[in-house]
Amino acid sequence: MEERYTRTYAEKLDAEDTLRSFRNEFYLENEYVYMDGNSLGLMSKRAEQSVYDLLASWKKHAIDGWTQGENTWYYLSESLGEKMAVLVGAQKEEVVVTGSTTVNLHQLVSTFYKPKGSKTKILADALNFPSDIYALKAQLKLKGYDESHLIQVQSEDGHILDEETIIDAMTEEIALIVLPSVLYRSGQILDMEKLTTAAHGRGIKIGFDLCHSIGAVPHQLHAWDVDFAFWCTYKHLNGGPGSVAALYVNEKHFGAVPGLAGWFSSDKEKQFDMEHTLTAAGNAGAFQIGTPHVLSAAPLIGALELFHEAGIEKIREKSLQLTAYMMELIEHELKEFDFEICNPVNEKQRGGHIYLEHPEAARICKALKRKKVIPDFRKPSGIRLAPVALYNSFTDVYECIQILKNIMEEKAYDQFSNEREVVS
Repeated sequence: MEERYTRTYAEKLDAEDTLRSFRNEFYLENEYVYMDGNSLGLMSKRAEQSVYDLLASWKKHAIDGWTQGENTWYYLSESLGEKMAVLVGAQKEEVVVTGSTTVNLHQLVSTFYKPKGSKTKILADALNFPSDIYALKAQLKLKGYDESHLIQVQSEDGHILDEETIIDAMTEEIALIVLPSVLYRSGQILDMEKLTTAAHGRGIKIGFDLCHSIGAVPHQLHAWDVDFAFWCTYKHLNGGPGSVAALYVNEKHFGAVPGLAGWFSSDKEKQFDMEHTLTAAGNAGAFQIGTPHVLSAAPLIGALELFHEAGIEKIREKSLQLTAYMMELIEHELKEFDFEICNPVNEKQRGGHIYLEHPEAARICKALKRKKVIPDFRKPSGIRLAPVALYNSFTDVYECIQILKNIMEEKAYDQFSNEREVVS
């Protein structure tokens, strides 16, 4: 056996890994190989501690916790946004931690979708996560339009989007564009800079869903002149289930009236004047709606510290190494078992996970879980494997593929039904 395909080689890569110490920051069940961090990231010890700290501030200060203590609640959304801004290449005033992914999409579309004359349509894609499409259709309906005003760019192979095809669809009828930064199935990274330049050249505003790129891929939203973006924080950012989402609005749009206004849209200096006419904040804070979900934002205080210490560029570098190593092992160890690698192979287009297709995918995922490997199944035949730079090792990748090989050799998946579980 060639050395590259041995456990010893994986351990050698781990010994050379400059980020290896961050693994100790997370709660890892020793008997499990966790490969589902692009669905739900693991808990870090610092995230856990920051929750306890916020609970303690509630216990100690009661209502005065809004303005007293280390992380005052009144400014928490903005302060977390400032800490997160470096991950997306934004100015500190352009990011705020608030709401949920879909609520934030509704807010941003209601603000920036301004149909006029023949310019009434929204451009999206056919491979996007369903929630985004539901929201776009709902926003069209609220403006009095039907689903024919949602244009979805198709994929030739069902996995990859062609950016030139997207640009060709930027016609005079398009009023707004909403696209993913990374496709949730195949992991393809779209060229956001290229698409933004093309959209602006046609007088169209454009925004991106960063759910599958934030914390795994560096961005330069401000430099690229992206109009808006939104994302969750429970995947690569490890904020915990249901942790508070975030949004970005380019500073050139500061002063725009939020489409969905609420009390926390207010200028902080005016908020307690209790006037019935909104004086909106002069930054991304204007696009908040309701009171911050303090306890659900608390894990991010600790979680984001790790990203600042590791650095997003180094995280990306290791992520690419992990996925490249995984693909190499798949091609060497599983070539006889009819797996198809459907994610982009080249580094410029590849996000933070590997996407395999196999006719027995649902069964295989169940067999992997029985063997204490945690994958992610996507109907009808997709398997996502996400080795996360902050806590997965090269040995994890090696073990994952060896266990998968053993399952295929023994046909251990035969004992399971080829149907997804409620949460896969």
